[in-house]
Amino acid sequence: MYENSVISLPGAAAGGPLVLLVEDERSIAEPFSRALQRAGFRTTVARTGAEAISQFAARAPDVILLDLALPDGDGREVCRRIRRDSGVPIIMVTASGTVTDRVVGLELGADDYVVKPFSTGEVIARIRAVLRRGHPKPPDGEALRVQDVRIDSGARRVWRGDVELELTRKEFDLLLRLARDAGRVVTREALMSDVWDMNWFGSTKTLDVHIGWLRRKLGDDPADPGYIRTVRGIGFCLAAEWERAQ
Repeated sequence: MYENSVISLPGAAAGGPLVLLVEDERSIAEPFSRALQRAGFRTTVARTGAEAISQFAARAPDVILLDLALPDGDGREVCRRIRRDSGVPIIMVTASGTVTDRVVGLELGADDYVVKPFSTGEVIARIRAVLRRGHPKPPDGEALRVQDVRIDSGARRVWRGDVELELTRKEFDLLLRLARDAGRVVTREALMSDVWDMNWFGSTKTLDVHIGWLRRKLGDDPADPGYIRTVRGIGFCLAAEWERAQ
C-alpha cells in the first residue's frame, strides 16, 4: 500500500518541502511521487478525500496536489474543508479544463489548476511557484497605513481601527499589492499575475469575487467605496493616499 506513507528515494533531500499528493490511481501516484523526490521534494500520498484530510492534519504538508475525482467524493469538498483552517497552497488536478471549472476551483481557495494529461516538469514548476508566492520575502519592518487601516506585511496582519480583520491569504495579498502602488491603477492582468499565476490566462472573474470579499471586510460602501475603487476596463486602485508607517 502506498497511501498514508511518506515516500523516500535514496539521495532525496530529507528537508525538502512536503507535497501531499491526493490521487487514487497508483499508475499516476507512484511515478509522480518519484519524480517529485528527484526534484528535491518529500511526498506523502492519499488515495481518498478522507485520507487527504487525515494526512493534512497529521503531516502539515507544505503544498497539496489535489485530484478532483476521488473514490469517496469530489476533491472540491476537500479543498473547502482544508481552507477553513489553513492557507496551505493547493493545486487542483482535473480532466476538465473549462474556464468555469477553473474559476470555481480558485473561488474555493485553490492557488492553481492543472489539467490532465499534464507534463511532470510543468506541475513541478507550478508547485515551486505557489511555494514562492506562499512564502514571500517582504522588506524588513514594512508596514502600511491609510485612514484607520494598518497592514503589517511581515506578520501578514491587518487592522481597521482596533479591530483585526480576518483576511484569507488571497485577500491579504490583493490588499498588499494595491497598497504598494497606492494611488495608482493596478491592472487586472497585473493583479492576476502577481497574486495568482504569472502564466494565468482566461477569465478574471475570480479577481472580482475576491475584491468584493475584501471590500466587505474593509467596510466599503458599494455605492461610494472609500478604499478600493474600480477603474472600468483597466483595474483597481486604493483611492486614499497610503503611506509607509514610521
